[in-house]
Amino acid sequence: MRCWIAAVLALLASATARAETVVITSDYGGLLVAYEMKWQKLAAEGATVRVAGPCLSACTALVGYFPRKSICVTPQATFGFHQAFPPFITPQLWKDYPPDIQKWITDKGGLTYQVMWMQAPDIFKFFKKCST
Repeated sequence: MRCWIAAVLALLASATARAETVVITSDYGGLLVAYEMKWQKLAAEGATVRVAGPCLSACTALVGYFPRKSICVTPQATFGFHQAFPPFITPQLWKDYPPDIQKWITDKGGLTYQVMWMQAPDIFKFFKKCST
């Protein structure tokens, strides 16, 4: 029994130690449910996110799954927000965004089919700069 417990603890420790950094350089989105599952799994594993280029559409849901301390952005990072297609998915996407991101979107006119870009310098008000 003790060997089994030790093996499980070792496995958990190694999984935690292997938490990865997800680098986003050009992600134009896809099916929201697939991205939500991906972000939820990676966040639970303790992954960090480095946004170094466009993160558009369903990719932006990551901001609701990772703690801010686990997300960094480079000067080239951009988040592209827009209304989901089909439109009935938009409320689910909206729920993924934290209140301060929702407020930023609302202040810019709200979600439409036109992409709304969050980039430097605004992006640095919400996310820390990546170290080199």
